[in-house]
Amino acid sequence: MSLSARPDKVVPTARGGRVIVCYKSLQYLTESTAIPDALVSMHILLVEDDALLADSLSCSLRLSGYAVDCADNGESAVIAQEHCNFDLLILDLGLPKLDGFAVLRQMRAHRAPPVPVLILTARDGLEDRVRGLDLGADDYLTKPFDLPELEARVRALLRRGRAATSATLALGPLTLDTAARRAFIGLRDMDLPARELTVLEVLLLHSGTAVSKEQMTDHLYSWDQEVTPNAIEVYIHRLRRKLEPIKINIRTLRGLGYLLDDDIKTT
Repeated sequence: MSLSARPDKVVPTARGGRVIVCYKSLQYLTESTAIPDALVSMHILLVEDDALLADSLSCSLRLSGYAVDCADNGESAVIAQEHCNFDLLILDLGLPKLDGFAVLRQMRAHRAPPVPVLILTARDGLEDRVRGLDLGADDYLTKPFDLPELEARVRALLRRGRAATSATLALGPLTLDTAARRAFIGLRDMDLPARELTVLEVLLLHSGTAVSKEQMTDHLYSWDQEVTPNAIEVYIHRLRRKLEPIKINIRTLRGLGYLLDDDIKTT
């Protein structure tokens, strides 16, 4: 079961070695309950070893429109980053197998381009805050925390990450504002659903090179979401129809993936 009520404050307390999360009210959703397509956007990796806190926080973030995956130890976090493209990492420090500082150090040494990192920890000492920021964290928030503040920090880091890669992507008359999450043909808003918008953004970011289905899936879905075999093809087909009038095409390259270009020919 997943908690659907959004906690006004997440408060870790010592009680039998567990973290107790305080809510004003609780409701429940089954694991099969789907978040609407229109809400899905950025992909977050939450690294937290307490299952209750991880479950409640990931549920709240999903209700805010993010795809969220969870890792409960440092080694799993490192492996996840090697195989998936995340837009943000929320990182606890007191992790088993590999602590948060070690995860951050490895990530900054080997990961390019850099992924924004928000440290979320009960360690409130000045030395820990300075060490985390010096190792490459972009923000540092201590527990207990107010959920609206955490979400505001998440939004700020994601905006900053988009700005670093360029706020606007363009190909011919097609433009995509990554900050506003809107695509335009000339001055006309295409009014794309969230998943089609994300597919288009990935294609524009890799314009001129092929993008595999696996790369698309990493951006669109979290690990526990079931992906139907033709899901990506559906989004590609819809985008092709919408881009056809301006002669921008999404070509299928067998064994490689999809290529966005302004050639009239399509496959």
